Amino acid sequence: MNNMGHCNFELVPNWLFKWFPPLKYLMYTPSFHSLHHTQFRTNYSLFMPFYDYIYNTMDKSSDTLYEKSLKGKEETADVVHLTHLTSLHSIYHMRPGFAEYASRPYTAKWYVRMMWPMSWLSMVLTWSYGSSFTVERNVMKKLKMQSWVIPRYSFHYGLSWEKEAINSLVEKAICEADKKGAKVVTLGLLNQAHNLNRNGELYLQKCPKLGVRLVDGTSLAAAVVVNSVPQGTDQVVLAGNISKVARAVAAALCRKNIKVVMTNKQDYHFLKPNMAEDAAENLLFSKTTTAKVWLIGDGLDASEQFKAQKGTQFIPYSQFPPRMARKDTCTYSTTPAMVVPKTLQNVHSCENWLPRRVMSAWRIAGMVHALEGWNEHECGDIVLDMEKMWSGALLHGFRPVAQV
Repeated sequence: MNNMGHCNFELVPNWLFKWFPPLKYLMYTPSFHSLHHTQFRTNYSLFMPFYDYIYNTMDKSSDTLYEKSLKGKEETADVVHLTHLTSLHSIYHMRPGFAEYASRPYTAKWYVRMMWPMSWLSMVLTWSYGSSFTVERNVMKKLKMQSWVIPRYSFHYGLSWEKEAINSLVEKAICEADKKGAKVVTLGLLNQAHNLNRNGELYLQKCPKLGVRLVDGTSLAAAVVVNSVPQGTDQVVLAGNISKVARAVAAALCRKNIKVVMTNKQDYHFLKPNMAEDAAENLLFSKTTTAKVWLIGDGLDASEQFKAQKGTQFIPYSQFPPRMARKDTCTYSTTPAMVVPKTLQNVHSCENWLPRRVMSAWRIAGMVHALEGWNEHECGDIVLDMEKMWSGALLHGFRPVAQV
């Protein structure tokens, strides 16, 4: 605390005091103590400002200097990735959490499970916090990127009474990024859920004058899945909830004359009318299939996976990894992601369950969008040109995970 107070650099973030307001009386900041060395007869406390408040020796400019010091070093980001917390213990897997733990793909470790009282407390404090917060900063060439976390966990997104609050938090973060001059905001994980905000379309309707581009990353996520299908494949199975990415993948494969077999009749009748005439004939419905490539999404249970033949390759198109029910000769690919180039710096933590220096396609899409200088939104029903997005990603050094 003594070293921090004399470092002459404001490093205590503002969100800490917003999260727990009484902390301002219990812990001083470098800017607070710097006034003792410039004004001499103020801010005596080491290390609790509480006593300066009691004896009226607090410098009147303490709060102003603190805010000014923070603004002086605040960086603007070109790309902001909006994500959220996943499981109860995921807060330790973020960059500000346990560095060693965050440097490996997320798994529930025994020593983390033992910290469940702290995990519950952090969940309550996070839930009560009313703004997103920054957990990672990256640089690629001249592009500056930040990852902001919406203070909600995955289970909150399934609660109907949390829907309005989450949308308000996301909208607030988008407007803040726009105000700070960001070029692109990407919506990660459930922040782009269709039942929450129609893949981000809601925010364009509420904020029609947005200067920042909203990107849900569908085009690149779908392109990653399509390019993960082994060469020479003439038939695939599409199973799981039919998301925006699933629709884009099915359309792209059908255009390539690859048969897309669906095992759910209701989903088949939903998707078929939306297909182009020249591709619709390649979309089929069948309860049984011999295809050894399955494209799978959320909602696919273990019993469905056991209908696949031995040696089947399961390729997820979902944001979250599927439960790996098959322990035989079947293989499971990662969720849509790419390896980042060496020019992308400061990547010291893993993005959820993905390996080090591998990022989700939804996140990378925003980087490519900004690097290419594109001016379109990709949200709602809009899907950008998949070939163009895929080529742009390769051009800037991103590579398929299989090429690691």
